[in-house]
Amino acid sequence: MNKWDQRYSSEAFAYGTEPNDFLAEQARHIPSGPCLCLADGEGRNGVYLASLGHPVTSVDSSRVGLEKAQRLATQKGVQIQTIHSDLADFAFEPESYQGIVSIFCHLPSELRKSVYRKSVAALRPGGAFILEAYTPNQLGKGTGGPPVADLLLSLDDLRQDLDGLNFVLARETERDIREGQLHTGIGSIVQVVAIKE
Repeated sequence: MNKWDQRYSSEAFAYGTEPNDFLAEQARHIPSGPCLCLADGEGRNGVYLASLGHPVTSVDSSRVGLEKAQRLATQKGVQIQTIHSDLADFAFEPESYQGIVSIFCHLPSELRKSVYRKSVAALRPGGAFILEAYTPNQLGKGTGGPPVADLLLSLDDLRQDLDGLNFVLARETERDIREGQLHTGIGSIVQVVAIKE
C-alpha cells in the first residue's frame, strides 16, 4: 500500500468533498468538453467538474482514492472516468481536453516539467489549464503541502513549464485554506489560469 492509499484509507475524505475554492472560482474559463484532473485523489474536483456537465477523467496513483472518488460521484449523481496510473506513465493524448486541472499536485521537478509539457500538448485550442499549488514559502508553515522544496512550485517555474499557454491569471499569494483535515490554515500558494491559443 503506497502512502496515498494509506492517506485515503479512512472513511473521512482527507481534503473534504467540496471542490477547491480556486477551481470553483475559475472553472468558467473551461470550455464545454472533456476535462482531465491530475492527481485527483478522492475526486472532489473531478466530481465538481462533472456536476458542471464536463466529461471528466480523474487520474491518480491511489486505487483507494479513486474508489472513493467513484463513491462520491455516485452520491452526487454524476459520472467520472477514473484511471489508476502514476503520472509518469499516463498517456496524454494530444489535443484531447478542454480543461486540465492540477490542484495541489506536487511532483518532483523533472517529472513536473514533463507532465506539464505533455499537458500543454493535450489541451485543445482554447482549452484552459487551472492550477493551485504550494510555493517554497510554504515550508515550515505546517498547514499543508509537502515538506520538500523540490516538490513545491514558483510562478517562474510555471511560466517555463507551461510555455505555449497564455496566462490570464498568474499570482503567488497567501490565503486561508480549509480543505478537510490536511489543508488547514494560511498557505503560500501559486495560482494559474492559462489558455491555449
